[in-house]
Amino acid sequence: MCGIVGILGRAPVAERLVEALTRLEYRGYDSAGVATLDGNHLERRRAEGKLKNLETSLRRNPLSGYTGIGHTRWATHGKPTEYNAHPHTTDNVAVVHNGIIENFCELRAELEQNGARFVSDTDTEVVAHLVESYLKNCYSPQKAVQEALPRLSGTFALVFLFKGHCDLMIAARKGSPLAIGYGNDEVYIGSDAIALAPFTDAITYLEDGDWAVFTRKIGVIYDSKGAVAHRETLKLGVSSFLVDKANYRHFMAKEIHEQPEVVGQTLARYIDTACQRVALPVKLPFDFREVRRITITACGTASYAGSVAKYWFERFARVPVEVDVASEFRYRESTLQRGDLAIFVSQSGETADTLAALRYAKAEGAHTLAVVNVPTSTIARESETVLPTLAGPEIGVASTKAFTCQLIVLAVLGVAAAKARGELSEDEEIDLVRGLVEIPRLMSAALTTEPQIERLASDIAKARDVIYLGRGTSFPIALEGALKLKEISYIHAEGYAAGELKHGPIALIDETVPVVVIAPRDRLFEKTVSNMQEVAARGGNIVLMTDAKGAEEATLDTFATIVLPDMPAAFTPMVYAIPVQLLAYHTAIVMGTDVDQPRNLAKSVTVE
Repeated sequence: MCGIVGILGRAPVAERLVEALTRLEYRGYDSAGVATLDGNHLERRRAEGKLKNLETSLRRNPLSGYTGIGHTRWATHGKPTEYNAHPHTTDNVAVVHNGIIENFCELRAELEQNGARFVSDTDTEVVAHLVESYLKNCYSPQKAVQEALPRLSGTFALVFLFKGHCDLMIAARKGSPLAIGYGNDEVYIGSDAIALAPFTDAITYLEDGDWAVFTRKIGVIYDSKGAVAHRETLKLGVSSFLVDKANYRHFMAKEIHEQPEVVGQTLARYIDTACQRVALPVKLPFDFREVRRITITACGTASYAGSVAKYWFERFARVPVEVDVASEFRYRESTLQRGDLAIFVSQSGETADTLAALRYAKAEGAHTLAVVNVPTSTIARESETVLPTLAGPEIGVASTKAFTCQLIVLAVLGVAAAKARGELSEDEEIDLVRGLVEIPRLMSAALTTEPQIERLASDIAKARDVIYLGRGTSFPIALEGALKLKEISYIHAEGYAAGELKHGPIALIDETVPVVVIAPRDRLFEKTVSNMQEVAARGGNIVLMTDAKGAEEATLDTFATIVLPDMPAAFTPMVYAIPVQLLAYHTAIVMGTDVDQPRNLAKSVTVE
């Protein structure tokens, strides 16, 4: 959500600010703006909608100045209009903000009573006026920010400019992430390292509660108590080519097609192929034999990865598993016991609800393990153990390769748990590892169904409602398929356990409703076929995703049958994820929607 950039530069920064903001478009936004300092002049340009509108504004009215901040806004407080776009300014302050100021109503009333004049509907504007109020009482910029920060309730990443101070930038972080980059007498600030990749590979991440004061020569980071803090500077391998669409029309298409490669890379980190054994890259700080319960917590697509993993942990390792959406986990005061294992799954590693759940679990004495795609993220840094997914930067808002890499890591962990608990023999482990090693090849085969799915999408696009059905590990894939279709095509879709069809959802079935059935030929296949018969009897249009044997044995008319390669039943979710992703993608193309940046959605949700 929202994107922040800041540059203390040695040359005009407006163009570079916009360049950095384009690298944050994947986070989701509905307005954008930049502000620069030129001598004693503080100026800004803002625009509703996409960055091209801001670029048009800057061509008409260029901004000079070697110091500047920029922002892409995902609306929370106030409509996505130009006057609500960031940066927000007063006479002497400009600020950009990610997060939510929860006590902004009280602060606004106080500031208005003291003469402040507000011109937006946002919570952020109170931050600018609050700091301005201290400046008017003869505080220095640093002291003004230091006094203002404790008065802000909620979550925030903030970057400030001050009129008359061209060699000064102040940043602060509480909840929302901020990265600091260092160049040759230049300083860069961004929501994440991708924004800063063209400028530097030397990055420091602010810890929660940190605030920092920078000039071009000197930077000082303070912790929440005001003491000078020393944070590690990391060398990152993130480079500009990683966010190129190559020859694909959209990032999402590119990322769907990258899955065999990145899944293979992830497997190589977690499996000893020579010995055909699971080989975790870290030593776990707990013994799986002593784990009495596992809790998996995540949001959105990541929660469906957790739901698949529940089947693996319970079937292979015989350990009970609960799966929670992170936004509910801590509020229902989940009962955790010391020694339980809590697993947190997040693509960005910055998801606010998941991070809050992690902190709750730690306070309860549980072991914490993070499955994340960004090993330098907050969730990774605060977890006891980190298992990275190695998907590489994922730019499309709708998760694809991050999801399948999460499944791979969780599957490997499930096998490791089973082995540690004595529930798998060596031969059984070898069979499972052989099945995992085959997944990249099977994914490549699944991608060959794309022409058929592209033709099918024209019919799906005519539907008002679509139902997805699955059993066992295919049930979470049905949920994921429905979510993907909703996210990027805006067609209403729902996923159900196939056995629950007769308990309500069957009332929705008629000849206008496509029913996508995810049914590999496994031990539950015959049960799923009986559910398909119920759909067929009511005129539903069945789209069956199965293997060759399943297509042969289904013995009923379908609207379309997508035939996928034969594979071990245990690990079908990774492969069957591909056709549901492709169906959503091509349906969205037919609908003419913005595939990579669907309306109202953000890639990294850093507010609750």
